Formats: sequence, structure tokens, C-alpha cells
Amino acid sequence: MTTMTLRRAWFQVHKWIGLLLAILIIPVSLSGAALVWDDGLDRLVNPARYAVTGTAIQPATTYVAAARRVLAPGDLIASVTLPDDAGPVTVVAIQVTATKGAKPRPGPPPRTTVYLDPPTARVLAVASSNGGLIRFLHVLHGSLQLPGVGRSIVGWIGVFMMISAATGLWLWWPTMGSLKRAFRWSRHRNLDTNIHQTFGFWIALPLFVLSLTGAWISFPAFFGALSGDAPRGERGPRSRPLPLAAPAQPIEAVIRQAQTQGRGDLRSIGWPTTKSPDWTIGFAGSPPRTIKVADDTGIASAAPARTDAGVGRLMRRIHDGTGMGIVWQTIIVIGGILPAVLAVTGVVMWWRARGWRAAVKARQAGRA
Repeated sequence: MTTMTLRRAWFQVHKWIGLLLAILIIPVSLSGAALVWDDGLDRLVNPARYAVTGTAIQPATTYVAAARRVLAPGDLIASVTLPDDAGPVTVVAIQVTATKGAKPRPGPPPRTTVYLDPPTARVLAVASSNGGLIRFLHVLHGSLQLPGVGRSIVGWIGVFMMISAATGLWLWWPTMGSLKRAFRWSRHRNLDTNIHQTFGFWIALPLFVLSLTGAWISFPAFFGALSGDAPRGERGPRSRPLPLAAPAQPIEAVIRQAQTQGRGDLRSIGWPTTKSPDWTIGFAGSPPRTIKVADDTGIASAAPARTDAGVGRLMRRIHDGTGMGIVWQTIIVIGGILPAVLAVTGVVMWWRARGWRAAVKARQAGRA
């Protein structure tokens, strides 16, 4: 097989991946770009949740009592999180009683988050995990809003995007002239072609990495077997632990016991559950310190330090940018926007070439 024959084959692969998947690549890539800074986006679209009046902190029981007044009677409080900046206190509860007339949904029970003003414990907003822009974007990016099969479809999009990035890099390489010519903006007379080739080159390697990590997240069992990093098994909604409705230890006593082991400002309180009957108390610090308090005995002990070991966890951090720094997060955002641009310019290039070939055939038929 000659170089030109191989190049034409790669061109066909690259072209048809782009044409067939363009309609799916655009929502997946754009939603991924938006989710890199989802906290900032949430502040932008839901300003009422963050309309705090100060940073003074009340006792945790004050926030629990305020949240219970707006929660449904059967909801189980799972956690209280105190802000480390000028933000709200959040109380998360599990909805165990379905709303009348609501259709049952697959997956874990929905959660309700109550946003509270730290100094006054005034309710700022109440939000369900089943609604809102951020939740919509998460589900769109992870499964295209398609229950059951959506996660696998997104995974295969990642696989084909890896192939597209690799073949695009091959096609970008000039067949004639020096390599320096490949970096010129005006390699072609059409703006869309210049955009496609130039931006495609600069984003090819980051896009390959993001596609690989996205496929890894979608198919953890397959990639985990290759890396030796066994993923945690999928759990159905019935196996998800629920917070205890009536813990034996009062919150004040739990916090006092935790403070005998932990130092720093209190940051979070996690309720004991049907799987782990221990309170989980988080304190600020570097690194943060987590204390477990047994609900039956009230005995406090330091929890083992959490490590980010494991290839699967690393893949997820690389994909969503958590703790990876502003430079990589910016690359992810660009890597989410540019695939949509490349999909559109690729379709435009194909459509123009289609018209050009039809015109050539018409001229040839006229000469015959």
C-alpha cells in the first residue's frame, strides 16, 4: 500500500467519523466544556443560592432545623456542608418518599439541597438533584440524556474521537514542501478549511487524551482490566445506603467528640448510613482531616487518609480537571469548544466538496 493510498484511506475514516457523529459530538463536547467550571456556572444561573449576608457560622443544629422546615416529612438528611468562603451552607437530604403522581425513575433516590445563609440560617433556595441546568449538563455529557444505553454511546464516541484525532493529525502533515508550511494559516483559500486544519492540529493531542479518559470512564471494567485497576461494581438503587432516620448520637455530642481528634474549622458533617453507622466529620486543614464517630458508642477516631491512587481515579481527574490547575482546565474548555467547531467546519467542507464534484461531473458529461 502506497503512502497516498493509505492517506486516502485515513481521509475516508476521518471524514465519515466526523459526518456520522457530528450531531452527537457537538452536545457532548460543549457540555463537557461548560462543566469544567460548574461551580461558577451554577453561581451565574442561580444567583439566589449564593446571596449570603455574611460569613458568621451558627451551630450545625440551627441549619438542620431550618432545613427540616422546608424538606418533605420523610426526607432523610445526609450531610451538612459549611462554606470555606463567602458561600452558603448546604444541607443535602435524600428523598425517600416519591411525589404524588411522579413516575419512578431509574438510579439512586433523588436528593434535595437546601441553601442557607450562614449568619441567619435563612433559606436561600431549595433544589432537587433531578432538575436544573447543571444536572441537565451532567446527564447530557455522561449519557446524552438516554437512560440505559447513553453511557455506552458516549464511550464509543470517545473511542471514535481518538481515531479521528489520530487520523486528523496524519492528514494535517503536508505531503509536499517543508513542515514549516503546515503551520501557515492560509494553506487553503477557504476560511473553514483553514480553521479546521489549524485548530485541529493544536487540539489533536489534548482531544485524544480527553477522548481516552472519557472512554475509560464509560467502560471502567474493560480499561480497568487492562490497567489492573479493578473498578468498583455498579450498584443498583436499592443497594445505595440511606442515612439513618434517627441516629443514636445527637449532632452536638458528635461534633464535640470529633473535635477531640480533629483540629481546624468544621467543614462538613455526614450522617451515619445503613451501610456505615458512623458519623463523618470533616475539618479544614492541609490536608483536610476526617474524623469518624461511631453512632452506637460515640467513640471518635481519625479516618485513614484518602489517597487518589488508582488509574481510574486519575483518568476522571484528567477528564474533568478536578485539582489539575487552571492551565489544564482551560485546555479542557478549549478542547470542548473546538470539537464542535471542527464538526461544523468538517460538514461545510464535505458539502462544498460534494458540490464541486457534482460540477466536475456535469462538465465532463457536457463534453461527452
